Amino acid sequence: MPRTTALLFACAALLLGRSAAADEFTLADGKVVRGEVLKETADKVFVDIGFTVLEVPKADVVGRAAEAAEGAAAPAQEESRGLYAEAELADLGTKAAVEKYGEGVVLVKVPGALGSGFIIREDGYIITNSHVVQGEIEVSVVIYHRADGQFEKKNFDKVKVVAVNPFVDLALLKIEPEDLKDVKLQKVYLGDIDEVDVGQQVFVVGAPQGMERSVTEGIVSIKNRENDGKVYIQIDAAVNPGNSGGPLFNSRGQVIGVNTWKRLFSEGLNFAIPVDYVKHFIENRDAFAYDRDNPNSGYRYLPPPSRPKQTNPEE
Repeated sequence: MPRTTALLFACAALLLGRSAAADEFTLADGKVVRGEVLKETADKVFVDIGFTVLEVPKADVVGRAAEAAEGAAAPAQEESRGLYAEAELADLGTKAAVEKYGEGVVLVKVPGALGSGFIIREDGYIITNSHVVQGEIEVSVVIYHRADGQFEKKNFDKVKVVAVNPFVDLALLKIEPEDLKDVKLQKVYLGDIDEVDVGQQVFVVGAPQGMERSVTEGIVSIKNRENDGKVYIQIDAAVNPGNSGGPLFNSRGQVIGVNTWKRLFSEGLNFAIPVDYVKHFIENRDAFAYDRDNPNSGYRYLPPPSRPKQTNPEE
């Protein structure tokens, strides 16, 4: 590293955060840069440290953390629950929540079909519907990173199916670690079903009919609609084929459900698996472990045949 650049880094390490919101970058040599990010490209971050602007190569950054502005609320503290996390988040509204957490939504591809999903941990764990991947052994995922004001696609082939529960229509996927080198994933937080209320604002991000990163919004029509022995969140936000497996967000950006089905030939009758089902599935994933040699696992039990009608032998 050039001597002048090293001196600037050393000075930056001594610089305290100003009233504006700042980011803190830890470099490979142990030095720290704190300042406001003015611009970010695919390989550099331009940081205002007060007396100059530094071009920080992303290849030299080993850690990054956001700092709150002076007088502003401190960032929410997340609580890890194993493969997923929860956090108390501020109410952002749809536009800001999409901007902040939309990159956590992915496109799930299998031969001949498309669905959606969402990242629950930065090391590549993803939730989707089981009907999106059931019976498939070739699964791939597309993620979207925002750079220079636009999205860049990155494809991951040979995604592992970790667990499948067809009865609640959930599946857990995993991007292989070797494919995640130099890739930073945006995870989303799971919400609390007890905080879901009828009439509250919600939004959906997914790929209806393959139209990627589509956003629709609406309200919770009812939080506990029973169908075939299971409970669903009924919403009026538009959901179509391709949205399956994608997240249902509240206005804070927390996932409160997984979009799964709609009533055909009806408008505004769409349904999501409640987030408490999702948590139970993740926490008990070993019970639903996927057998790659048997792509039809978990098993779907067929209903018993109906009893034949009794006939009168005298007739």
